[in-house]
Amino acid sequence: MTASKPLHDESTSLDSTAHLMNRISSQLASQLSLVSLDGRRRPTPPALVVVAHGSRDPRALSTVHTLLDRVRELRPGLPVHLGHIELNAPLLPDTLAALDTDEAILVPLLLSRGYHVKRDIPEMAAESHVRARVAKALGPHPLLVEALYDRLMEAGWENGPGTAVVLAAAGSRDPESKADATRTAALLSERLGAPVLPAYATTATPTVGAAITHLTARGHHRTAIASYFTAPGRFATECAAMAPWIASAPLGTHPAMARLLLHRYDQSLAARVTAAA
Repeated sequence: MTASKPLHDESTSLDSTAHLMNRISSQLASQLSLVSLDGRRRPTPPALVVVAHGSRDPRALSTVHTLLDRVRELRPGLPVHLGHIELNAPLLPDTLAALDTDEAILVPLLLSRGYHVKRDIPEMAAESHVRARVAKALGPHPLLVEALYDRLMEAGWENGPGTAVVLAAAGSRDPESKADATRTAALLSERLGAPVLPAYATTATPTVGAAITHLTARGHHRTAIASYFTAPGRFATECAAMAPWIASAPLGTHPAMARLLLHRYDQSLAARVTAAA
């Protein structure tokens, strides 16, 4: 027992050091990318502010930090920041207040439209000194389907008689949020060649349990849970525990997530340039 503790501490130290070195390398690359070959400084692009919901689960914050590091690796010259709607620091208003630029594009780390995307984030942005444009929610999008598919494969998905999937999402009272989840379920069903039923951990219907019961009654005795959450947390854990067969991990740091954040940034940036022309 006593011999295992130093190994655990050393592993934790190495993980922290690696994370720090990644941050330093990204910041150095970012600074170098601002200088052109003739030595003149390039214009700084609008900052990318990724807006996460926030969670009491410490794994969620760690996951988001790692995801942002991947975004920085993909786009070294881009200033990338994090702001939360609630529960975690930094909160979005604090992130915006600390920016050393007057322009930013806010990309919600949220999978569908809803109150946060339509009201909370725009209102926080409007109260800041920054000229901020709010990008679309991440979903629906084929890159999300790619990530969902890969997570199911990792969990052991095999298509066959009686297989089906419950796409387990957080839930919202906004009907557009439900429409987005339904569209994602349809895209995933096309990719898997199996029925996919959207269901929700809270607020909306059907619940995950009701969706499993519905599919079982129709002869689907191997029902998987596709975790349609951006990071680990209470909802993801509870939904996975209900799986009659397998449950996939949250989308987390899947490479498609970093690419999608940048895609939404680029879309919003292009719309801004077009509007200014």
